Amino acid sequence: MANIETFENPAPQNNYVITHINEEFTSVCPITGLPDFGKIYVKYIPDQICIELKSLKYYFLEFRNMGIFYEAVTNKILDDLVAACSPKMMEITTEWSVRGGIHSTIVAKYEK
Repeated sequence: MANIETFENPAPQNNYVITHINEEFTSVCPITGLPDFGKIYVKYIPDQICIELKSLKYYFLEFRNMGIFYEAVTNKILDDLVAACSPKMMEITTEWSVRGGIHSTIVAKYEK
């Protein structure tokens, strides 16, 4: 996976929320091999470091050809980003385009 870069939190004394939204996320269904299209919300309260956006973009691109279920994508993103920046709180929400008449939303959360 792409290296997730970080930078020093400019205000670690404050509990403030950062939200990044990727509206063009793609991965591959491991059963059908067809592309899955989703919207990824990364919401977190940083501790000492923050996630750098360019590296986050390249990290998301790594999933483009990966066969992985919605639930696994959501939890992998949470685990990888928590490992990269050790936030006070992080919530990953993935919203998936309609497939077979079903729209799916997955939420995974971490709290110190």
